[in-house]
Amino acid sequence: MVCLGNICRSPLAEGILSSKGKHLNLKVDSAGTAAYHVGKQPDIRSIDIAKKYDIDLSKQRARQFSRADFDEFDIIYAMDTNNYAHLISLASCETERNKIIMILNKINPNSYQSVPDPYYGGKNGFQEVYNMLDKACEKIIQNIE
Repeated sequence: MVCLGNICRSPLAEGILSSKGKHLNLKVDSAGTAAYHVGKQPDIRSIDIAKKYDIDLSKQRARQFSRADFDEFDIIYAMDTNNYAHLISLASCETERNKIIMILNKINPNSYQSVPDPYYGGKNGFQEVYNMLDKACEKIIQNIE
């Protein structure tokens, strides 16, 4: 799960998918394309909205996406078109590029819609982002099962 700073959208996506897939053998992680918040906890608003659904993000720490992630993970979900393009530019081959998917394409195929960044918005923005990611993660789990 990849967004810009790894404190709002991608930690929520990581928490939601981990929670929905706890009965499966999944390795779920999140990262940011930028290093702004490396080592920091997710935004308190992400923590709070996740807690509302019994998901604990408090142990997560922001990290920057690295080239090693292409080897470590089978699928890399981008939260928005800017980070999608950044990830594509980091990929060194077609196999790596094929691992990168816009997360909302799981519920709206080939739409390339972005999960909006709720950082500068109010609390409702975090609820809206949670709802989008919840639907996408539910579809991911259905496809795995």
